[in-house]
Amino acid sequence: MTDRTRVSRSRLAALAVTGLLVLAPAAVIAQDASPAASMGEPAASMAVVPVNPYIETGAVAGSGEGKKIGYISLGEQVPFAVLVSNSIKEQAAVAGAELVFCDSKLDTPTALACAQQFAVQGVQGVLNFNVDEKASPQICEAYNSVPTIAIDIIQPPCQVAFMGANNHEAGRVGGAAIGKFAKETWDCDYTAYVSLESTGAKAASDARMGGYRDGFKEYCPIINEKIQPDVDRTDKAVDTMANVLTALPGDRIIVVGINEDGIVGTIGAAATLGRSADVYYSGQGSDEFAWKEIACNPNYIASVAYFPENYGKTLIPAIIDILDGKAVTPDGADGTVPAELFTTHVPVSRDNIRDIYPNVPAC
Repeated sequence: MTDRTRVSRSRLAALAVTGLLVLAPAAVIAQDASPAASMGEPAASMAVVPVNPYIETGAVAGSGEGKKIGYISLGEQVPFAVLVSNSIKEQAAVAGAELVFCDSKLDTPTALACAQQFAVQGVQGVLNFNVDEKASPQICEAYNSVPTIAIDIIQPPCQVAFMGANNHEAGRVGGAAIGKFAKETWDCDYTAYVSLESTGAKAASDARMGGYRDGFKEYCPIINEKIQPDVDRTDKAVDTMANVLTALPGDRIIVVGINEDGIVGTIGAAATLGRSADVYYSGQGSDEFAWKEIACNPNYIASVAYFPENYGKTLIPAIIDILDGKAVTPDGADGTVPAELFTTHVPVSRDNIRDIYPNVPAC
């Protein structure tokens, strides 16, 4: 069992009632995770996001017997990916499915080698967390394009369903939180808006960071925007943001990030430059390595939780249902598998982080 305690839906509702957090509306318009919308094409409809039928119950014991499922991990050096992997392994064991695990190590050739290994071993379905969406056609072909659930990053053309973040809404939640702070604290009089983005997962990045802009603009206009297109790792953020902050004056700099890795790197860069008090943050993921910053850094305004420790509870039963012949449909009606299976998104701040994650260390 993981130490990252996920709050149940009833607990989230209770927190919302007590004013500790604001939940996203139950009926959210999905335009970002479907293959068409993610690749810049107009969405076919403005359908309401279907309910994820697996998120609470997880895998059924014995349901995966006789099934061989491949899983390409994003990279086990990434804490978020480790939590996803552990959850998938746990749920595969519950289901009795054979899981063929392969760590891509954030490397496209390694992901391709994983796919080739899957073909040799005869996997029947794949859970694909390949970081490089541009390489997905080649990777799909290498494992014979068996039915695939993409994890957080689209994987055309073999993707039949997507599981992970509702990227635009997750960004909007974070953007609204820090936008509200900027409005209430400075009446929107701030220095710059810096967006840490990703080129490897461009569709997810565009949707999530576009959501950030939309949420922020609910309260304040975007001022002096600085887009950093490839700052999704801590080491990149330390180097890049040291240069950005050196050239950027002012003491009200807002930095928003596609993940926690870039935010934590920026916090380090600001500290090295003696400018910790000048920069204000909002990240995505609420990963354990960022808990203390969220809880204790007065300039860390808001994060958004994704609960990767529960991804397997959706991924394993969904791929088993697909392999059992269940159809995949946009709305998930009549017992079909929804084409978009979203995790729960919750805004996280110093005010509620210990209610969501009781194991956050003391400041």
